[in-house]
Amino acid sequence: VTNNGINLLMYFPELKNDTFLRAARGEEIEHIPVWCMRQAGRYLPEFRESRAGKDFFETCRSPEACCELTLQPLRRFPFDAAIIFSDILVVPQAMGMEVQMCPGKGPTFPEPLKEPEDLQRLKTKVDVSSELDYVFKAITLTRHRIEGKVPLIGFTGAPWTLMSYMIEGGGSATHSKAKRWLYRYPEASHKLLSQLRDVIVEYLLGQVKAGAQALQVFESHTGCLGPVEFKEFSLPYLRDIGRRVKDKIKESGLDNVPMIVFAKDGHYGLEDLSESGYEVVGLDWTIDPRSARIRTGGKVSLQGNMDPCALYATKERISEIVKRMLEGFGTKGYIANLGHGLYPDMDPDNVGAFVEAVHTHSHQLLNRK
Repeated sequence: VTNNGINLLMYFPELKNDTFLRAARGEEIEHIPVWCMRQAGRYLPEFRESRAGKDFFETCRSPEACCELTLQPLRRFPFDAAIIFSDILVVPQAMGMEVQMCPGKGPTFPEPLKEPEDLQRLKTKVDVSSELDYVFKAITLTRHRIEGKVPLIGFTGAPWTLMSYMIEGGGSATHSKAKRWLYRYPEASHKLLSQLRDVIVEYLLGQVKAGAQALQVFESHTGCLGPVEFKEFSLPYLRDIGRRVKDKIKESGLDNVPMIVFAKDGHYGLEDLSESGYEVVGLDWTIDPRSARIRTGGKVSLQGNMDPCALYATKERISEIVKRMLEGFGTKGYIANLGHGLYPDMDPDNVGAFVEAVHTHSHQLLNRK
């Protein structure tokens, strides 16, 4: 990205609040950092106004629009990190699949993968720098517009989660079509997962080159797998991504960035996830904070894990829930977050109460030491 021939990447504003990055690395902090998955979203009236009448993926392809939507929650709340506005399904799009966002239904693939021969429809070589250039431009633009206020997180969907969407044709309660592939066509499944992994590695590297200061890998569909299938069809690819991205960052002469793995409903794989090469393991609300600390053995920082529905409570109750959560996790190597994304009908004031409670209670806990 250049401006009159000047490489803007070399001139990012200095970071003023690095609390999130320090917590991710398990370093000392003055307060527990907090951000929310889907913090740029439909719960904000300004988001709905910006998005009105516009095609979702058209918005994703506009760096200006993505930048604006990423910055909106930061104008309202003192979050300690921002996550670039985009979607995990831009990866299948880059591989040649059509995805539409249908009102009331969500993401839809008009022609999902049905049988192994359908893999021939996918591009064998994806030019990630060209196909996903709009995401990289959005990241670089946002890094400048954020003015060093907080770090910017880049992200991707994990191979199994994307494979499930590509076969199911959209969201699913059972993921039975995708799981049918795992049991019936294991070889084709690994072929698809490997293709996805290779694109994802280049995609994440591109995000770091564009200015992302941390990365999160969303394995949103872990819950429909059992431990055996997880170890065969999810975990090896998560490990590969973590290792390869770090190696490529090093080869490129870039600074290492913390990586977060979030495997929703994957409580059975917590020990494996803590040894998968990521600095941070994100947790949903089905895991007890103290238990998570014991099971991960101090190997990683933890992120999460308040039930998003707790934001429907009164502000006083939200404060109590946050206090208990922070006491459970402790203050070292911890990033406060919800156990999943914000829902569209949530009151922005309650999101503000959540952020305020994290900062207030964490200051008290840290000053107690």
